[in-house]
Amino acid sequence: MIHCYENFEKTEYMEIRKAEKKDIPGILDLLIQVDMVHHNGRPDLFKGPATKYNERELNQIINVPETPVFVCVEGERVLGHAFCIHRQEKENSVLTDIKTLYIDDICVEESMRGKHIGKMLYEYVLAYAKENGFYNITLNVWKCNPGAVKFYEALGFEVQKFGMEKIL
Repeated sequence: MIHCYENFEKTEYMEIRKAEKKDIPGILDLLIQVDMVHHNGRPDLFKGPATKYNERELNQIINVPETPVFVCVEGERVLGHAFCIHRQEKENSVLTDIKTLYIDDICVEESMRGKHIGKMLYEYVLAYAKENGFYNITLNVWKCNPGAVKFYEALGFEVQKFGMEKIL
């Protein structure tokens, strides 16, 4: 557990921890916000408003060690989340056998953006990855979300590969 006071008034208390069942309603709200960012940027691809996981799926995900979900909370309020997935290519004829921590999703409550919650979540994920012997952290970011691109670049991420399309 990390207690987060940076860039907040002393009266505010936040913590970052593994998600629990009681966090699911707040996580679902954030997933809608993520979807709407993508829907507004690419309505041809993303339905809106929608969530990529439902309550039942979230309950399963948060209970699997290989899919840790971390939340930043203030009391019972979920201010942000980071979904992660353990990945490892074993016995691949081309790729080396490294452990990768894939960030499937990071979101901060819209009203709380700009308060460094996303950075604190990432630093928590980074510490988790180092403590668990991962080689790298990877993620995908949509071109239609330039704010996210800048955020990840500011954290030191570099392009690993490009996904390209041609709309017909």
